[in-house]
Amino acid sequence: MSPSILSQLTRRAFLGRASQGVGALALSSLLRPSTLQASPINPSAHGVIGSLPLKAKAKRVIWLTMAGGPSHLETFDYKPKLGEMNGKPMPESFTKGQQLAQLQGQKLTCFGPQHPFTRFGNSEAEICSLFPQTGSILNEICLIRSMTTEAINHDPAHMFMNTGSQIAGRPSMGSWITYGLGTDSVDLPGFVVLTSLGRGGQNQPIAARQWSSGFLPSRYQGVQLRGKGEAVLYLSNPNGVTRDRQGSDVAAINLLNREHDAIVHDPEIATRIAQYEMAFQMQASVPELMDLTVEGQKTLELYGCQPGDGSFASNCLAARRLAERGVRFIQLYHKDWDHHGGLKDGIKLKAEEIDRACMALITDLKQRGMLEDTLVVWAGEFGRTPMSQGNGRDHHNKAMSVWMAGGGIRGGMVYGSTDELGYAAVENITTVHDLHATMLHQLGIEHNQFTYKFQGLDARLSGVDGAKVIKSIIT
Repeated sequence: MSPSILSQLTRRAFLGRASQGVGALALSSLLRPSTLQASPINPSAHGVIGSLPLKAKAKRVIWLTMAGGPSHLETFDYKPKLGEMNGKPMPESFTKGQQLAQLQGQKLTCFGPQHPFTRFGNSEAEICSLFPQTGSILNEICLIRSMTTEAINHDPAHMFMNTGSQIAGRPSMGSWITYGLGTDSVDLPGFVVLTSLGRGGQNQPIAARQWSSGFLPSRYQGVQLRGKGEAVLYLSNPNGVTRDRQGSDVAAINLLNREHDAIVHDPEIATRIAQYEMAFQMQASVPELMDLTVEGQKTLELYGCQPGDGSFASNCLAARRLAERGVRFIQLYHKDWDHHGGLKDGIKLKAEEIDRACMALITDLKQRGMLEDTLVVWAGEFGRTPMSQGNGRDHHNKAMSVWMAGGGIRGGMVYGSTDELGYAAVENITTVHDLHATMLHQLGIEHNQFTYKFQGLDARLSGVDGAKVIKSIIT
């Protein structure tokens, strides 16, 4: 134990507690994080699931969230018939009695695809020609064209995609997974979030409740890192405060918290202790993590990013570095996909911002032998209407495209389809609950049995509506 730390613990109560072993372990862990690798003092390191019920094909998840609702009709779902009907009335047989967001009760006009599509990969699937880099890795991707969701406005749709419920207060999927499996990282959180802005101007805020732990213990909530500037605000020590001095302060606070916990037995106190210790460890680990200059020019060129630029590309590279360091769930948000107007130019900007980075992430993971046990998911919160809203598209929940790669998912295949105008999924219809169930399955978790008692009910991420694992897309 460091003499400088002992010199700060002058009160006999602290010395007495430290001499009993628990305090000594906590104190030494602040300077030697490896001390906690097998210790219950770091409760997030171990999940509640002891022996996995299923064979795990993935160890971690990288979830790429395209915030705003990307149009499947300008990305991954080609509808030539919609092009033929451009400017003509939308057939009432598709829309009568259906829920719409902002177009409800208005004249509905077909709006053809705004960019050409090109065939890629062994499957010769047609995707928008603006995404050639994504097309180059299509053999690694399972493209799902029949995804549906229940929500039709942004915040509840994000809630549904993240938690399986439109009701705020439920745990996010990253929290569920770290609760169940814990984390392999000693000095980083098990669930990390990064956000990036698009250039189109529709950068709606993403509420922090989207990565909340909900009714799970709060130590499982996501931790947001910033890709530009200081990665975590107020994490660094003030001028004149040394690491040893900071360590002694944290140790003293945590010993007081343990003394309080011994009296009241509040699980949130254990969370507070763990978070103090994690924050102290992150003071050393986060600057090294976010220093992308060590990657070398070749890697930076692969991703198409500059260190510290806060771009989606830089966040993709940071995601790979987080995955290497044992972080269990990594979620990237890229904003500005809400194209009610200016769709043609807006999609072009989005493609320029994400196409190379998505390719680079999959390529980089594969080159390092990590893709086989890393599940990568690309998804928005809903799709867009085949009907025009000026020169854009409205929100739409009956059809959207997502893709998955790695982690035991079949590459080079297309699963499901929509009708000839791209209005609704018609073949192999899948739901967000199915997507969650499949993700959990690949992590070795039986989704129907993975529950948490809340308000007298066994809550689960995959809901109560009979979610199914999408077995056709699994190797």
